[in-house]
Amino acid sequence: MGDGIKGRVRERYAGLAETSGSCCEGQVGALTGGGYSEAEPGEVGGASATSLGCGNPVALATLSAGEVVLDLGSGGGIDVLLSARRVLPGGRAYGLDMTDEMLALAEKNRAESGLTNVEFLKGEIESIPLPDSHVDVVISNCVVNLSTDKPKVLAEAHRVLKPGGRFAVSDVVFLGRKSGLPERVREKVELWTGCVVGALERDEYVRLLLGAGFTDVSVEVTNEYDAGSVDGLTTDEEKDVFRRVPAASAFVRARKA
Repeated sequence: MGDGIKGRVRERYAGLAETSGSCCEGQVGALTGGGYSEAEPGEVGGASATSLGCGNPVALATLSAGEVVLDLGSGGGIDVLLSARRVLPGGRAYGLDMTDEMLALAEKNRAESGLTNVEFLKGEIESIPLPDSHVDVVISNCVVNLSTDKPKVLAEAHRVLKPGGRFAVSDVVFLGRKSGLPERVREKVELWTGCVVGALERDEYVRLLLGAGFTDVSVEVTNEYDAGSVDGLTTDEEKDVFRRVPAASAFVRARKA
């Protein structure tokens, strides 16, 4: 991740850790299509107020007792704590984040949860501080799109997974060619969908996962966003262009052979 963009991401999320805001300033809820069940927020107490994602990767991952889970860009820790409950007995959940303020918030939420099979790590998703073949499942919630080196992120996810391990991510994707978006529209949309940087095209996501060595790759759209409600698209022309190359939240699945 470039130093300038990385600094912007860190600064933004440091502020969100203190305000419990959304990375997309209230827009994420429209992309999730619900995301969590009514019961799940109650499982993690105050951590539920700090969810900054675009879906529910924990449900996507179908976790089992004894598994080891890693959440890339874990933020306030809701998905780590939900995972930790689902892998008991015998399992463990790691959260990885580069922001000190988010890590402090996650530790606070962990303490309040009473869970002991949780560990939060400081680091970047392009360089995961875990050994090879260490985890059964990699999850992430609207974070991969923030990286400017997505092939490295996916390669690292593949490295730390055990053979047969699962990649189960909620993310934002473009449903078409971003090159079809004029630069002025692409900048506005990417600031919204990526919260800073921008999303991959759906087909590009598949290609990069296959290139990283994954198999059984799929990208399932869960909620396409209405161009008429995207902040920053101010003209009918801009909205029409975005309708032709829309963004959506998606479940991204893959497996390490």
